[in-house]
Amino acid sequence: MPLTRILVADDEESMRWVLSKALKRKGFMVDLAVDGRQALTMIQEGNYDLAILDIKMPGINGLDLLDRIREMKTDLLVVIMTAEASMKNAVEAMKRGAYDYITKPFDLDVIDAIIEKVERAREVAGQVTMLKQELKDRYQVEKNIIGNSAAMQYVYKTIGKVAGSDVTILIQGESGTGKELVARAVHFNSKRLGKPFVAINCAAIPRDLLESELFGSEKGAFTGATERKQGKFEQAHHGTIFLDEIGDMPLDLQAKILRVLQEQEVTRIGSTQNIAVDVRIVAATNQDLMERVRRKEFREDLYYRLNVVPITLVPLRERREDIPALAHYFLERIANELSLPPKQIPAEAMAVLAAHSWPGNVRELENTIKRAVILSNDPLLTPADFDGLLPQTAGTVTASQEASLESLVDAKLRTCFHGIEKLDKGDIHAMVLEQVERPLIRHILEKTRWNQVKAADILGINRNTLRKKISELGIELKRG
Repeated sequence: MPLTRILVADDEESMRWVLSKALKRKGFMVDLAVDGRQALTMIQEGNYDLAILDIKMPGINGLDLLDRIREMKTDLLVVIMTAEASMKNAVEAMKRGAYDYITKPFDLDVIDAIIEKVERAREVAGQVTMLKQELKDRYQVEKNIIGNSAAMQYVYKTIGKVAGSDVTILIQGESGTGKELVARAVHFNSKRLGKPFVAINCAAIPRDLLESELFGSEKGAFTGATERKQGKFEQAHHGTIFLDEIGDMPLDLQAKILRVLQEQEVTRIGSTQNIAVDVRIVAATNQDLMERVRRKEFREDLYYRLNVVPITLVPLRERREDIPALAHYFLERIANELSLPPKQIPAEAMAVLAAHSWPGNVRELENTIKRAVILSNDPLLTPADFDGLLPQTAGTVTASQEASLESLVDAKLRTCFHGIEKLDKGDIHAMVLEQVERPLIRHILEKTRWNQVKAADILGINRNTLRKKISELGIELKRG
C-alpha cells in the first residue's frame, strides 16, 4: 500500500509552504489546512494516508484533532509537530495514538526518515491484513470445492502438481462451475501465498475502462483521470492475477496481455515508463477458445501462452454423484449464514435435485438450496420445495428425461445403500427390478384405463408377458 496523499495542517504559512514543496518533490499529493477545523473537514471528506499536524492551531488544536481522527479514521497515520520540545507533549501525543512526534525547527531529512518509516509500516500492515484475509479465504476455498467424482479428483491432482510452479494456467468450464475457486486454490497452495490474489472479470468491464483497470493510468491520461491509478497487474505484484472470461477480451488488449507474459512489465495509460511486474497469470473462460482462434476472434499466440496447463471443470450434470455432498454443504452453510434452523433433504427431494440438468451448474444449485431454505417452514425439504426442477413427464420420453429417470433411480439407490460397508450375496437385482417394474406397470395401466392390450403395446411387451407380470408382482387390477 504505497503512500500517496498527505495532509499538512499548520497555522504558519511558511511551514505549510516548506513541507508542501518538499513532499510534492517526492511525488506525493499534498493538501494544506490553515487550522484544526479546516483539517477536520478535509479529513472527513478526503482520503489521506498520512496527516502531519501542528499541536498549536486555532479552532481545534493538534491533540484534540488527533482524538477526533482516532474516532473516525483508525487507519490514518498522524505525525504531530510542536515548537515546544517538552516530554509532556511527546508522551501525550503518543498516548493519544500519534504515529510519531517531531519538534520544530527540524531538517527535511527528519521528514524523509519519517516518510520512509510510515511507508514501511503501511507495507507491513497491508501484508498482515492481506495474510489474514487470504488465510480466511484459503479456509473457505478448501471448504467450498466439493466433490469426490473422478472429474473432481483429477482437478485436485492437477492443482497439486502445478501449484508450486509459476506455469500459466487456463481454466475452462461453463458458467457456475467454480473456476475462480480453482484459481484461488492454485494461489493458496503456491509459494505466492501471502501475496496478492487479484481477480478481474474481463466480460464485466466496458472495453474503454478495461485497459485502465488492467494496466493503470496517469493523472490526466483521459477524461476523468484525476489522479494516478495502479492497474490490476501492479496490484498483483509478487502474487497471482486471475483473468476471468478472458475469451471476451478485445484483440488489442490481448496483444498487451501477451506482452506482459513475454516481458513481465506493464505501461500505464498516459505514460512511457515501463513498470516491472512479477505475477502469475491464471486465466479462465466459458468459451471454446480454439474455435475463437479459428474465427480470428482470439490471438493464437496468446492462446498457446495461456494454455500451458489446462484445467477443465465438467458441468454438474456430468458429475451428478457430487450433488448430494454439494447440497448438504450448501444446506448447512446457508442455514448458518442466515441464522435459520437446520434443515434436511430426504431421499425423495434429493432425487429431484439429482434429476435436474443444472444449466447454471453449482451456482444454480446453491441458489436453489438457498431459496428452498428461506421459503420452507419445515425442517425437512420436500420435492414440492423444488417444484421448478421437477422433470417433465407429458408426451414422448426424451433423452434428457431418460437421463433424469436414471438419476432419480441412482439417487434412491445411493440413499438405500448409504452406510452399508459390505454387500452380501443375495437377490438385490431381483428385488430392485421388482420394485421398479411394479410402479411402472401400475402407472401405465392407470394411464390406459386398465386396457392391457394398450398397456402391453406402450411397454413394448406382448399381452401374455404383461399378464404374467401382473400376477407375479401382485398388481391389483381395476376396471377402466
